[in-house]
Amino acid sequence: MTSDTLIKIDNVRKTYEGNFEALKGVNLEIKRGEILALLGPNGAGKTTLINAICGIVVPSSGSISVDNHDVVKDYRHTRSMIGLVPQELQLEAFEKVFQNVAFTRGLWGKKKNPEYIEKILKELSLWDKKDNRLRELSGGMKRRALIAKALSHEPQILFLDEPTAGVDINLRKDMWNIVKNLQNQGVTIILTTHYIEEAEAIADRVSVINHGEIIITENKNLLMEKMGQKNLTIELQTPITEIPSMLHDYSLAMNSEVSLTYTYDSQSESTGITSLLNDMKLSGLKLKDVNSSQTSLENIFEKLVKDSS
Repeated sequence: MTSDTLIKIDNVRKTYEGNFEALKGVNLEIKRGEILALLGPNGAGKTTLINAICGIVVPSSGSISVDNHDVVKDYRHTRSMIGLVPQELQLEAFEKVFQNVAFTRGLWGKKKNPEYIEKILKELSLWDKKDNRLRELSGGMKRRALIAKALSHEPQILFLDEPTAGVDINLRKDMWNIVKNLQNQGVTIILTTHYIEEAEAIADRVSVINHGEIIITENKNLLMEKMGQKNLTIELQTPITEIPSMLHDYSLAMNSEVSLTYTYDSQSESTGITSLLNDMKLSGLKLKDVNSSQTSLENIFEKLVKDSS
């Protein structure tokens, strides 16, 4: 384990009754202070892996350590370092926000610290709701309350399992800012998400899991650079009804009568753009505008999952 590795997962397997293997020899190292997005389709093993790290599920084989402490042998120590925000909105309906978060801190054996509870409620924009009962909160506010509870004992690691499920785009962006602020305070964050743009917006690294196996773990920007293709959108001056035959080898996509897309690998020695533009001129097409754009992390994720299935 390197000095900047906080969580080390070594050949972890988990088999449930009926011989269902949820995790198949998972190896992963999570760095101190990073935001790691754990991506995968439903049933891929994301929640099982999180629960294994948190000590909720005991692996069938392999080992997991948090800050050099084994999560099974030294459960109390490792669990106290971790905050977990589950996918389900499970809250004590009739309790008030401040008391509930403060009570959760007490469950961890931490001394009362109303100043700290006030600080996290303010950071999560919950301070004006501190005297509200949890049942009175909106879905987005309930999600924030869950984060506040998870942070109540000042953990070094925060797991967010689908943190913005069912939350509108504005609240989702608020959540991203909250997560970034927590990282700035030194918290290591692991999030699972169905929203690929969430990983694209806030993650440092991306780990893709499918059928209980890690397919790839890579720096987000490097992954997009290595696997991402680029699209060249070509706007024409005059409409066409079909692509000229001399351009068929370029596999152009026709978006409309005046718009074509050429997809190319930006890492290859030859992109083919120069010859394409030359052949377009020879075929009599007149260009109005040309724009290039990188393919998204979503395209890469879909390709990785498809290739591994």
